[in-house]
Amino acid sequence: MSYFHGAHGVTIEGDVTTINAKNYIQHTASSSSNNSIEKLRDHIAAGAMHDSAERSDAPKCHPETRVAVQDEIVSWILHGDDEEEPKKVLWVTGPAGGGKTAIMGSTADTCHKKGLLACGFFFSSFAGTVDRRTKRCFVATLAYQLVQHDAMRDVGERILSRVERNPAIFERQLEVQLDQLLLQPLRESPKAPDSPTWPKIIVIDGLDECEAEQYGDAPLSPQAAALAKEADQAEILHALFKAANDPSFPFRIIIASRPEHVIQSFFTDVASYATRRIFLDEKYNPDADMTLFLESKFAGIRRRYQLPASWPPEEDKQTLVRNASGQFIYVATVMRFIEGLSAPPPQILNQVLRLGGINASNNPFAPLDALYTHILNSSPNPLLAAQWIFLIFSTPFLAPPDNPLSARFIQLFLESSPGEASYVFRGLNSLVSIPPTDDHTSPFSLFHKSLTDFLMDQSRSGSLYVDYLNVRRLYHIRYLQIWKDKAPMQPISSHEKDIFLDKYLELFQAMEGSHFFEQTLLSCDIACPPPQEPPIALHDCARIVQLVSKMSPWLQIHQDGDAQGTSKARLGDSRQAALATS
Repeated sequence: MSYFHGAHGVTIEGDVTTINAKNYIQHTASSSSNNSIEKLRDHIAAGAMHDSAERSDAPKCHPETRVAVQDEIVSWILHGDDEEEPKKVLWVTGPAGGGKTAIMGSTADTCHKKGLLACGFFFSSFAGTVDRRTKRCFVATLAYQLVQHDAMRDVGERILSRVERNPAIFERQLEVQLDQLLLQPLRESPKAPDSPTWPKIIVIDGLDECEAEQYGDAPLSPQAAALAKEADQAEILHALFKAANDPSFPFRIIIASRPEHVIQSFFTDVASYATRRIFLDEKYNPDADMTLFLESKFAGIRRRYQLPASWPPEEDKQTLVRNASGQFIYVATVMRFIEGLSAPPPQILNQVLRLGGINASNNPFAPLDALYTHILNSSPNPLLAAQWIFLIFSTPFLAPPDNPLSARFIQLFLESSPGEASYVFRGLNSLVSIPPTDDHTSPFSLFHKSLTDFLMDQSRSGSLYVDYLNVRRLYHIRYLQIWKDKAPMQPISSHEKDIFLDKYLELFQAMEGSHFFEQTLLSCDIACPPPQEPPIALHDCARIVQLVSKMSPWLQIHQDGDAQGTSKARLGDSRQAALATS
């Protein structure tokens, strides 16, 4: 018999359909929550979550290493309220390469398995999507994870209700976003803040890598970007600190970063009374952890290359540990270099051990600097390799704020001759993660930010020092060459050319304000020869003309065409461009 036999009094109320059939009532799910979660999803940085696919290769603590510091962190999460002076915020800090991200990643995994992790955000200025580089998606990403948490469904529904009521909340200041999307739903929840079923911790990693939010079209100058970066980091800290002091806020917060000036000042001058600190130094015995790491890595290499059990000698491993001076990034980079295919492992290890000018007692960065110098010099063109790395990872030119560029696009953009990218990056796989040649979508990623720090400090990098103005000029030269050729140097299909030019034109705004670019552009003829099918040529030229018209108000452009579809853009001293038949 049908469930609705004898049904009567059918009514529809809002988004919920109620059907009365004797004692049977059916409720269909409301669509408003689905709409709200989609709106929220549109404003998150999915790659910043601790278990995202984007972070699948992120550093984690090697088994049986960094145990002491992880135990201390978990103990604080579980029993911090029992301390004489309880603190709601933990700042984990230390020098570059000390393993902060690995510790935070492993701690987040542990807390997730124990049901302690509420949410997290892993900033990265050099890896993954651009949404991980700024504050834009920070609060929304935290809120989204609370919505997804099984133990916080009531709070999650209230978060979605706030999004439905005010979809523009994501454009407000961080403090307002945090209040509306986290604090207000927590205050309205009938559960007490100390509910035993709720998670207990929020993990924030790499705050020092949060870059300046870009609001205008033109890129910020290096000085303005540095000030804006500090202001954005301070805004995040103040918003989190205000939340931590709210009685309805049930979570502890872990923040990991380098001790940069603005962050150090905040925890010293503003939040010292509410903050506990962990500084990653010799107290946590990093040398023993690095020895375990090296033992495991060398064992794998011995098996792979059928090397004797006596390799390498114990004194060689201890030399590497001493050279590291507490910096895990040193031993990690050494092992990636040895695991490469440039030479037999014993030969590469001997090269590293023979590097001269190393005195870690006077300068803890000296061994790492010597290693970076040695690896970069293994490239056929070390200075160009350094400039490309700096251009890709430390400037805004090849990092559009809303549209990350693939390694394939960057390769086509930078090459002045076909195959140059493979030539320049040869031997650098221990520094840069390079997608396979048949992967046209994945980006380049840098294994550690300390490499760009090295390149920007002339006292450390010497002849490999990268000057910002020279790199910017290199970018302009490549942009103009593609502008003139209407294509990259490497031959590609018409379909890939269309994709490339679309991305290329999005970079035009980075060229504005350049006297060098403007003078060159105003003095050149730009020809658009049609391929076999004239409509494609007209389409290509039209796209360029349309974009230049939009982004350069000093250009007045007129368009005509002939039967052959051959077109030409001429820009003269009068600052006018006429697209006319040739």
